[in-house]
Amino acid sequence: MIDLIEKTVLAGIGVLALSQKKAEELVDDLKKRFNLSEEEGRSLLDNLKKVAEENRQKLEEIARAEVEKNLNRLGLVSQKEFDALQKKVTQLAKRLKETG
Repeated sequence: MIDLIEKTVLAGIGVLALSQKKAEELVDDLKKRFNLSEEEGRSLLDNLKKVAEENRQKLEEIARAEVEKNLNRLGLVSQKEFDALQKKVTQLAKRLKETG
């Protein structure tokens, strides 16, 4: 029964939009409506948190990949690449100054 409730909740609302407080309020409401025990309610909340975190991580990965793809398409360098180039320029300037 909890699986059905959990799937319904996750399908019915965007897990990414759930805040901690809203999730707890939702679980409290579900506990009352479906007469769930404290343990079942806590388990449901923990599962919601887990799924929300997994979705947040997936969304973050997708966003990073998209940004990287667009940077490459535009011919721009990443911060990491810029820092590496800046370090090389600094080293070359130092070497020129030493030999000059």
